[in-house]
Amino acid sequence: MAEFTWEARARTGEVRKGTMEAANADAVNQKLRQQQLNPVKVKKKSKEINIVIGSGVSTKDLVTFSRLFSTMIDAGLPLVQCLEILASQQTNKVFAGILRDIKGSVEQGATFSDALRRHPKVFDELFVNLVQAGEVGGILDTIMQRLSVYLEKKMKLGRQVRGALVYPSVVLVVAILVMTVLLSFVIPAFENMFEDFGGGKESLPKLTRIMITLSHGFISYLPFIAIGGALGTAAFVYVYRTPGGKRVIHRAMLGIPIIGPVLRKIAVARFTRTLGTLLQSGVPILDALEICAKTSGNVIIESGIMFVRQKISEGKNMAEPLAESKIFPDMVVQMIAVGEQTGALDQMLNKVADFYEEETDVAVAALTSMLEPIMMVGIGGLVGVVLISMYLPIFDLAGNIKAE
Repeated sequence: MAEFTWEARARTGEVRKGTMEAANADAVNQKLRQQQLNPVKVKKKSKEINIVIGSGVSTKDLVTFSRLFSTMIDAGLPLVQCLEILASQQTNKVFAGILRDIKGSVEQGATFSDALRRHPKVFDELFVNLVQAGEVGGILDTIMQRLSVYLEKKMKLGRQVRGALVYPSVVLVVAILVMTVLLSFVIPAFENMFEDFGGGKESLPKLTRIMITLSHGFISYLPFIAIGGALGTAAFVYVYRTPGGKRVIHRAMLGIPIIGPVLRKIAVARFTRTLGTLLQSGVPILDALEICAKTSGNVIIESGIMFVRQKISEGKNMAEPLAESKIFPDMVVQMIAVGEQTGALDQMLNKVADFYEEETDVAVAALTSMLEPIMMVGIGGLVGVVLISMYLPIFDLAGNIKAE
């Protein structure tokens, strides 16, 4: 089956466009005539278009789309008209093409959720399942509103994490560049100056000799250092792509003294927000847990959630296997147990998500404020040691001149 783009004219004279999967162009023409459409143009869809569609759409684009779509559906506009308006107003050309493709699928009789499922790189399982639940329950506008809120909170959480990592990353890069310049250019310049003074290397202070030796080693082995760094990075990427390697790395990340607790709070906030939104929208709990596991971002947490899902499928409640997995804090387990007993699990999950999102704000701010002075002191200390080692012979020379 190939995919074709088509253009046809309705009996009213209106020109319609869309895409269709068929064996050949004749089959497309036949299907269009069955829909009382007169084919004008039928063309096989190129592979390049399929590569572009499904990428280049940001979370912000999805938030705007969900919120506007919810408002239009609530106002009583037909689904196809909503998609046409949003596609025409979309500044992201890739997303506009995707929305037109979805509109064409809906016009051919596909459900909105099935049309979204054609673009898994843009609309993940959570998005599609929530839309499907909204279609079944007749509350698509409410679901899209919840989706926009969920995506906004997800985007905020991701922005906080990225913001916490930007500063240390920039400082680390600057530190590497500074040390490279010092070892490659500054120390050799001082070494030449010391030789011009007529003093041998043995007459220099021990710290200065150590730095000169490091400089020689760095310059001599720079190609090997670069190759080793590239090989190390490639090896890490390779190991990370293997299931066992990814599990070891993710477990180690959760065990890091300062960063580990922050990652756990982020995981709790993401899990409870996602599960609460899914349950509130009518998605079955087993399907909801499977989606939460896939969107957890950590294979250790994913395996724990799947363990809980398995136990629930055997007839147990959620709180007991969640406690056995030892992934989430006891407070979270207890609040989920209360939510199950009161029949308000979705509301309890959203409350836990609100609490842990605030906790994440505080934890990320504390982590950033802690890393800033540590890294600044570290870089300052390294640069200070290098500079002191280079100026020690000058101080000795000045002292000798004064003594004479």
